[in-house]
Amino acid sequence: MNWLHSDPFSRSSSCLDEDIVIQKLLLSHDPDGRRLDSELLLRATEHVMLYTTSPFEVPVTSLVSDLVFDVAKNNERNFEVPGSQEPLGQAIYKISRQIFCKCSGEGDLHTRTMLLFESLGKYKWDAKMVLVLAAFVASYGEFRLQMQLYPRDPLAASTAMLKQWPNDLRPLTPRFNALSLLVKTMVEVTKCIIKFEGLLLPHVELDKEISVTKTYINVAAYWVVRSAFSCSSQITDLTAMKPERCSDSTIIATWELSSLVCRLSSICSRLRRQVDLCHQQIEKKMGKKLSNLFQTTSMDNQEVIHMLFASMDDLPFKDCSSQAKIGVSELKNKVVMLLITKPELLPTEESLLLVQQTYDHPLHNKYKESYDIVWVPVPCSETWTDAEFSSFNFFSNSLPWYSIRKPWLLSSAVMNCMKQAWNYTGEPLLVVLDSKGMVTNVNAIDMAMIWGARAYPFSASREQELWEEEENWTLRLLIDDIDPLLAYWVEEGRNLCVYGSDNQEWIQEFNSKMKEIRSAGVQLEMVYVGKRNLDEHMRHVLADIAEERLPGSLSYTKIPFFWLRLESMRRSKLRLGKTVNSDHILEEVSALLEFSGKGWAVIGKGASTDTVKLQGQEPMQVLSVFPQWGENIPKLGFPGAIRSALEPSTLPGPCGHSNVIPYGEGLIEGTANCEKCKRPTKRFVVFE
Repeated sequence: MNWLHSDPFSRSSSCLDEDIVIQKLLLSHDPDGRRLDSELLLRATEHVMLYTTSPFEVPVTSLVSDLVFDVAKNNERNFEVPGSQEPLGQAIYKISRQIFCKCSGEGDLHTRTMLLFESLGKYKWDAKMVLVLAAFVASYGEFRLQMQLYPRDPLAASTAMLKQWPNDLRPLTPRFNALSLLVKTMVEVTKCIIKFEGLLLPHVELDKEISVTKTYINVAAYWVVRSAFSCSSQITDLTAMKPERCSDSTIIATWELSSLVCRLSSICSRLRRQVDLCHQQIEKKMGKKLSNLFQTTSMDNQEVIHMLFASMDDLPFKDCSSQAKIGVSELKNKVVMLLITKPELLPTEESLLLVQQTYDHPLHNKYKESYDIVWVPVPCSETWTDAEFSSFNFFSNSLPWYSIRKPWLLSSAVMNCMKQAWNYTGEPLLVVLDSKGMVTNVNAIDMAMIWGARAYPFSASREQELWEEEENWTLRLLIDDIDPLLAYWVEEGRNLCVYGSDNQEWIQEFNSKMKEIRSAGVQLEMVYVGKRNLDEHMRHVLADIAEERLPGSLSYTKIPFFWLRLESMRRSKLRLGKTVNSDHILEEVSALLEFSGKGWAVIGKGASTDTVKLQGQEPMQVLSVFPQWGENIPKLGFPGAIRSALEPSTLPGPCGHSNVIPYGEGLIEGTANCEKCKRPTKRFVVFE
C-alpha cells in the first residue's frame, strides 16, 4: 500500500511516489549529534494541548494557573539543545514561522513539508517531530488563549474585532475538536518514534526489522509534519472566513482533518506494531548479551555500564547534589555500586547512615576518586505512579551520590537482570561492579553500613577479610564511626560504658552508681544508645540524661545508627553461614538486638577484647559494692575488676574455666588467657 497516494485535499499528492519522497527525506537527514530531551518537550506540548481542548466557557485564568503549576512541577521549562548553537526558543520560533507564514511562491503542502525537513536536517527523527509539534502547539495555544479571553477581556475583544473573528464561537467546536484529535494522533505517532530512538540499537543486530521500521518512521514523520501544515491552515483561514460561510467552512475543515486522523491512525498502528516487535527482539537478545558480558573480563567497566544504562541517553546519570548531567566515562576505572531500591529510596535512618558511612566517613577522602554510588530506582509495577515520580524527584535532588536521570526508561532486559541475576525482590541491594565491570558483590549494603569507606572495594571477599580482622568482640566494633567523639574515645583507648534501656528508673539508678565511680577517679565515658525501636518516650529519656550532664550519649537522630549497624552485623554473619553457637560476635549482637529486660551495659576499652556485659539488676548489684572490687582496677583493668566482682572465685592466678583449643604452631610454648575472665590459664595437652 502506498501511504503517500491519494490525498483528497491536494492536487499534487496523487502523483507522489513513496520511494522518491523517502529518498528525499533521507538526503535531508544529516544529524550532527545535537541532543534534545524529546520526551520532556513532548510532555510540555501535551500539557498545552490538554488546556486547548477545554471548552471556551471554562475560565481561562483557572486553565493558565493550572498549566503553570503543572509545568513548574515537572521542571518542563528547563530545556536545552546541547551541541546546537541555536537556543531552543529560537528554533521553535523559526519552525513556527515556516508552518504558519505561507509566503508567495512557496508551493503546496508537499513542497512546504519538504522544505521544513531540510531546515530540520541536523536533528534526529524524534527531535524533528517534537520540535514541529512544539512550534505548532505554541502558536495554537496563543490563538486559543486569545479566543478564550476576548469575550471578557477588553484588549482581546479589540484584537478580535480587528481580525474579524466570529462573535459566536460555538459553531467552530467540531472543527477544533477534529483539530485536537489530529494533534493527539500526531503525538501518538511521535511517541512511537521516540520509543524506537530509545531502543538498544547499538548493542544488538536486527537488520531486517530495523530497516522496515525506519521506512515506517520516514513515512510517519512526513505525515506528521504535513499534518502540522494542514492544522495551521485551519487557523489562518479563520481570519478570512465570512460569517455567512462559517457553517459550510467548518463542515469541510472537519472532514479534511478527520481524514488526516484516519490516515495517521493507520500509520501509527503499523508503526507501533513494528516498534514493539523490535523492542521484544532486542530485549531478548539484550538479556543473553548481558548474561554473557558479566561472565567475561573487559579492559574497563565502560561496556557493562553502557549496556546497562547508556541506551537511555548519552548522559544517563546526574549528580544529585549539583544536578549536573553525567556520562558513562565519569565512572571509568572506578568501583561502581548500584543502589537498587524502590523510588521511595530507603527508610530515613538507613539513608542517613549509608550517607554517613560512604560519603561522610573519615576515610572517604582517601577513596573518593575510587568509587561512586549510582541510585537505580525501580518501580513496584511496570508503570510509574505519580507518587513514585514525586519520590524520585525529591530524593534525586537531595542525595550526595549519582542517580539515573530517567529510570522509567530502563530496559526490561536490565530489569530482568536485576531480578534474576541479582535476586532483586524489592528489598534494597547494593550491587558492586569492580573497575573491570565484573560483579564482585550482589549486596554490599550491610558491609557499607558496618565499616563504611573502610570496606572499599566492597567485594564479597573484602567482607570476609574484614570479619577476620574483627574476629573478637570489642567496643570499637560496637560503636566505631557512628559519631566522631566516640571514634576519638575508641582511638584513645578510654574506658567506655555503652548502655541501653527505656526504663527511666533503671537509667537514673545506673547513672547514679556510675557517677559515684567516676567521682572516685575512675576515667570512664558513658554512651547511651536507647533501644532498638525509637518512640517519643525516648526523647524524654534523652532530655533527662542531658540534665544529668553526661557527655557522649548519642543524639535522637544517631541512636538508630547504632541499632542499624547491629542488624547489618547479624545479617552479614548469617549470610556467611555463621550461627549463634559457633560465632561469638553473632552471639553478642543477637543478644543485644533481642534483649527485653530493663537495661543492659557493655563495658570495655577501645579495641581491647576485654569486655564485660551486665544486664537487668546485675549492674546495680555489682556497682553497689564498688569499694570492694575497685582496688583491683590498676591490676585487672576496669572490665576485669567488674568481672572479679561477678565471679569472686577468680583471684590472681589461674582461672577455673576450661576451653579446648585446637593445636597450633608455638601454642604450647606461648601464653594464653581465658576468653571469659582474661586471666592466665593452666595448660594440658589432650591426644585424640
